[in-house]
Amino acid sequence: MNEPQQRRRWLITGANSGFGAAFTEAALAAGDEVVAAVRRPESMADIVSAHPGRVRVVALDVRDAAAAEQAVRDAGRIDVLVNNAGFGIVGAIEETTEADLRDAMEVMFFGPLRLTRLVLRQMRERRSGAIVQVSSMGGFLSFAGVGSYSAAKGALELASEALAAEVAPLGIQVLIVEPGSFRTGFANPGALSVGAEISDYADTVGPIRSNLPASDQQQEGDPRKAADAVLATLGMPGAPLRLALGADAVAAIRGKLSAVAADLDTAARFDTALV
Repeated sequence: MNEPQQRRRWLITGANSGFGAAFTEAALAAGDEVVAAVRRPESMADIVSAHPGRVRVVALDVRDAAAAEQAVRDAGRIDVLVNNAGFGIVGAIEETTEADLRDAMEVMFFGPLRLTRLVLRQMRERRSGAIVQVSSMGGFLSFAGVGSYSAAKGALELASEALAAEVAPLGIQVLIVEPGSFRTGFANPGALSVGAEISDYADTVGPIRSNLPASDQQQEGDPRKAADAVLATLGMPGAPLRLALGADAVAAIRGKLSAVAADLDTAARFDTALV
């Protein structure tokens, strides 16, 4: 008789809301264990009581290097790391302060890479594991008003692309998740970081300032379906590196690829030495 499969243990940042909450529920539904890394541990009380012995909560602000090290120590074995914590930041580049730009990078680039480095040693030793980097379609493309957000997510994507090539021979999977518009609370006006307005950017940045908060909880995407798609992709033979979620994300990414191809064709006409 085969031995029962060992439960996977997930470390999920931002596990108390949005995609993090959906990943937590999906992992538990699959019979796995979750270490929920959140800034407010009390926010996990209901899910801890609903799943006795299968959910542990660790206090973590991903900006805090010492807390990240402690969270990984407390978690013990980690089979799946989900770098999910993040926030929306809206404003033209000139409207974005140095402090806000650095904070975006701390939360959505430096923090995830720090946790990734901390878990890699044990995954290498076991020759197994998965690292899920929750990016966005905005990590692959950008547009007026979201440059700072896209910069942080794009930096994470490129580092993760290199990481995937480095760790694949060691039995470790890297999955970059690129959601479109989902009902996660990302667009909640109270959660968005919004730069001070400069009137010259009203036509280019103004629409995202008004339309993004207005879209909160009106998006077509269901976070639970996104979580199910991620679970189905983990460990799948021939799994993609990037998992675009939502028809809007797929269309936008295809559009970006077409635009880059068109740029290459245009550039080639200016200098035949380029081809």
